[in-house]
Amino acid sequence: MPAISREEVAHLATLARIDLDDTDLDHLAPQLSVILESVASISGVAGDDVPATSHPIPMTNVFREDVVTPGLTPEQALSGAPEVEQQRFSVPRILGDEQ
Repeated sequence: MPAISREEVAHLATLARIDLDDTDLDHLAPQLSVILESVASISGVAGDDVPATSHPIPMTNVFREDVVTPGLTPEQALSGAPEVEQQRFSVPRILGDEQ
């Protein structure tokens, strides 16, 4: 794989809206070339007979039946609350009037 040129790095930086100076361009071009060479070498390891996978071990989802069960009434839900106001939990104010 050919090395990435300084101009290509500048073009990628423009697309990504990253402001790079000349020093950054000179520093990043060889690094990006090494990254691309590493990816290319890994791509070449897997043969056509190896299926692409996202996990090394087969995974399956465990599903349960979606059964509707009765919920709590407002009275049951608020039965343990220290203070209740208009069928709601009453909590102390933590923000002042300035908020």
